Amino acid sequence: MPAIKSIDWKKGRLIIIDQRQLPQRLKYLYLSDVKEVIRAIKRMSIRGAPALAGAAAFGLFLGIKDFPNNKNYSCFKKKLNYIAHLIGSARPTAVNLFWALERMLERAEENKEKPISQIKIFLLKEARQILEEDRLTCRKMAKFGCHLVKDKDRILTICNAGILATVDYGTALGVIYEAVKEGKEIKVFSLETRPLLQGARLTTWELKMNNIDVTLICDNMAAELMRRRMIDKIFVGADRIALNGDTANKIGTYNLAVLADFHKIPFYVVAPLSSFDPNIDDGSSIPIEERTPYEVTSLFFKRSIAPRGIKVLNPAFDVTPHNLITAFVTEKGIIKAPFKEKIKDLLFKR
Repeated sequence: MPAIKSIDWKKGRLIIIDQRQLPQRLKYLYLSDVKEVIRAIKRMSIRGAPALAGAAAFGLFLGIKDFPNNKNYSCFKKKLNYIAHLIGSARPTAVNLFWALERMLERAEENKEKPISQIKIFLLKEARQILEEDRLTCRKMAKFGCHLVKDKDRILTICNAGILATVDYGTALGVIYEAVKEGKEIKVFSLETRPLLQGARLTTWELKMNNIDVTLICDNMAAELMRRRMIDKIFVGADRIALNGDTANKIGTYNLAVLADFHKIPFYVVAPLSSFDPNIDDGSSIPIEERTPYEVTSLFFKRSIAPRGIKVLNPAFDVTPHNLITAFVTEKGIIKAPFKEKIKDLLFKR
């Protein structure tokens, strides 16, 4: 485990699973230029904050790999910044994407005195390193988070925060994989996650593939399951976390946090430190991506389920206030409230 890879790099091409095709078929896309990468990100053929970091890094490399080696660094830097801007505009909420782009730009700047051909080699090496670091990060988060899981726990999750959202184990689902690996008997409830059904299409698919006990429920069943005391813990991922702990994640996460607070159920966010934004003090400053109305008015792009021309509000994410979060699970350990100073210590020590 994992038997599948959401993202890989081979023979000069970025290889991703086309997640829009799941669960009907497992199809890989082979991306050889930056336009293809940006299109895949916008269409959500690849998604999940950590996986987007890898896609952004390799997308930037693909965007400059054919840049003339005889040009000066100033021209090369302008091209780099332009490509980084294009990639960054594809998904504005997931901070990991910007974190990866910044790493790539910093690596270029550190080597600006070297030949352009050499800088390209360093950038490819940095992109590979970002993938490898995510593999290790997933395993570390899983180890820490596993201590929060007891045998026979019934865990609720939303969207997809597993193998398909990262380079390796996943974030929230990584904790579940590790708990099962240690011999704990776990039952998972996966919310369908409208409008793009990542929970129904992706989470149940990968958990079933890995022989994890999973039950699919519609989004508006969560409260009833909690009332019946059928949920012991909630684990979710994150796309951007402010310094005070306010957390942006898939729309509907805030609902779960409010319900968990009312029913006294622990609510855990599993995310790498690259998901924490040191430039944002609280959730009010997190940019929220607004997506096309068609995602809501159709059943996964196949059949219209609303009147033509109806007005639609379709934010991809909501923000869960820090006071509704029990703890964060990171690759550096578990962060419990009060969050702000602990988050700052981890980020700036890093």
